[in-house]
Amino acid sequence: MRLRRCAMVLLEPRETAAFRFEALLDGGDGRVRELGWVALAPHLEQPVPISAQAQAWLGTLSPSTWTTLAPDAPERAMARELLAAGLLVEEDATGEAAARDARLRGVHWHPLAAVMHAFSRWDGVDAVRNMQDSETETAGQMRQTLGEPPREAPQLAMAGPRLALPEVDGNAFDALLARRVTCRNFDTDRPVPLATFAQLLQRTFGSRSRFKVGEDLVFLKKNVPSGGGLHPIEAYLVVQNVEGIAPGLYHYRGDSHELERMQTEAAVDRDFVMQMVGQQHWFADAHVLVVLAPRFERTFWKYRQHAKSYRVVAMEAGHLSQTLYLAATDAGLGAFITGAINEKHIERALQLDTIAEGVLAVCGFGWRAGQMTTTELDPAGVIWQPAAV
Repeated sequence: MRLRRCAMVLLEPRETAAFRFEALLDGGDGRVRELGWVALAPHLEQPVPISAQAQAWLGTLSPSTWTTLAPDAPERAMARELLAAGLLVEEDATGEAAARDARLRGVHWHPLAAVMHAFSRWDGVDAVRNMQDSETETAGQMRQTLGEPPREAPQLAMAGPRLALPEVDGNAFDALLARRVTCRNFDTDRPVPLATFAQLLQRTFGSRSRFKVGEDLVFLKKNVPSGGGLHPIEAYLVVQNVEGIAPGLYHYRGDSHELERMQTEAAVDRDFVMQMVGQQHWFADAHVLVVLAPRFERTFWKYRQHAKSYRVVAMEAGHLSQTLYLAATDAGLGAFITGAINEKHIERALQLDTIAEGVLAVCGFGWRAGQMTTTELDPAGVIWQPAAV
């Protein structure tokens, strides 16, 4: 038997707690805590419980060179267990875990970023119910449940005297920024015009020009910065209410300013959208929802195993969402972005290669409703005048 350790694995000592009635009868609080090890390997979908003996032996095996295990080796039982779990790979293996491990090696993830991304993805999470259960649904509840928050502005121990800066008169751009308020109330009776829809996509995700180097290296110039100028983030759209476009799931081609209808087995209906946004119904009514889905291998092709590579991709998602906010606000529409999403649900519908691709956030836009049903943070009263609330 010739084997090697999987490409990346983080070993975590983890405490779990469970309620047992017998423990309550014995005079305790009823909670029984157990300590153990779990292996977090980004090519696997779930953490793998592992014994202390197995994790110690796993650490002696190379992820790059093959180790020959003799037929009578005492570790063979552990080897079979770890092979079945996907933490070891046997030479010439053809199973799914081995294939995903090989794919992971070729995408050039930084190990810590790969683990964080893989195990921070949700599936079937109800973000609204979580807030209700934790009594953090409103600002008042947050203060009551969580206690005193950090100050809204820091008091720096090393700061010297303050220097007041001049107030500068605002212009049209300042007015635009003031109107940029996250929308949680959408007018479902009014479709977005096709021209407005196209303009928002072109301004946010479209390419203004292209620069070709050699036969196959192409740089696209867009309206947002991107690490290495590589622009790895793709925009997948759930169109719900746009003039001239049938509702459904689409991919926007930023290189050619075209839509591609996605051939998916998923039923793209209200339930699908609610699952996307973690049951946040105030976003589910948006006329268009946009999935920000990076092709990580595009960025990692240049920044291989780089400690900052994942960070620059995440930064790009922020640049895109802010540009979408401003473009939508300029067009008289409202916009939003949320990270409380069920990534795995979206990945399945889009049939993404979850080693090389992923989902970072969902944003969207549409006409703002005439009345505020769900609270929006507009402390300056730019969108919602006090008399109209």
